[in-house]
Amino acid sequence: MRVLGFMTGTSLDAVDMAVLETDGETIQAFGPAGERNLSEPVRELMLAATHEALKWPRGAPEPAIFAEAAMAGAEEHLAAAEGFLAANGLAWSDLDLIGMHGQTVLHERPKAGQPGRTVQLGDAALLAQRSGVPVAYDFRAADVAAGGEGAPIAPAYHVARARTSGLEPPLAVLNVGGVANVSFWAGGDEVAGFDTGPGNGMIDLLVQARGAGRYDAGGKFASVGRVNEGLVRAYLAHPYFQAPPPKSLDRYDFALEPLEALQLEDAAATLVAFMAEAVRLSFDHAPAPPKALIVTGGGRHNPEIMKAMAARLPCAVQSAEDLGWRGDAIEAEAIAYLATRCARGLPITFPKTTGVGAPITGGRIVRP
Repeated sequence: MRVLGFMTGTSLDAVDMAVLETDGETIQAFGPAGERNLSEPVRELMLAATHEALKWPRGAPEPAIFAEAAMAGAEEHLAAAEGFLAANGLAWSDLDLIGMHGQTVLHERPKAGQPGRTVQLGDAALLAQRSGVPVAYDFRAADVAAGGEGAPIAPAYHVARARTSGLEPPLAVLNVGGVANVSFWAGGDEVAGFDTGPGNGMIDLLVQARGAGRYDAGGKFASVGRVNEGLVRAYLAHPYFQAPPPKSLDRYDFALEPLEALQLEDAAATLVAFMAEAVRLSFDHAPAPPKALIVTGGGRHNPEIMKAMAARLPCAVQSAEDLGWRGDAIEAEAIAYLATRCARGLPITFPKTTGVGAPITGGRIVRP
């Protein structure tokens, strides 16, 4: 199948797009990939929906803003794709399937006696109607309903991507988005995965709270800051890091208040160290010591993050591009791959990636 995958991450920066030719098991070809920045009105709408989601009581009707944001998100996907397809000599009719992850506005991991909650906004029916192509969406809900964490969902694709490159296990793939998540491939079909801790999200929120922009471009603040190791240890004392995997996070699970006494530069450097140290701790749960860590997602563009991990981790740290991967497109490629597995009824989440009781398929498909 020729599939277009859409991903919008919790950093609220862009619609990522990638085309794959795949049967949901192997990858036959990589089509074009690209991105389009979220328009400011849609970004503000998604941010407002996120704030409403954070205070949404269980059992209460969903906030009215969800439907508005879902429709606006679909319109944003359509506008992004129309330019992207035209620029690459493609039309909607060239696609067999679309995979749309949607914008995550809420993610709560399950607790004893209480299932998790996860919400990704995007009007799949509108996207299918306007594109004329079936749309796979809602990839996490079935896993959560079955008692799983609902995240991460990319490990199956990380293994497929590694196999396509002829890479040998054991290895690890780390996606640094708003939250960072790792996949450990020990060989065969044995893959484990979980959220390691914050990725870019806390740094973004810090920079925004200090009125210094949207994010720490190029690590310019962190590069001249001094790490407060005491605060790093305090953050790592959070119960999340003592909990066994599989486990998942929301970008708002850790507070910025402990950093208030620090200058922006020192606070940014401290968060970079916290992120890297959380990744180091994740290696304690690797089924086999990885020979290398492959870094994808926006965080690999921050040289301070890459330096911190190289200094703290017990293996080589490589950017996706070092291996010929498209680091900014991996998540969109993953959604295309998972959409195909959804269409074929193949599992997308597993006991060692989300804690679900047995491998299950997920996602729903809406047709034009």
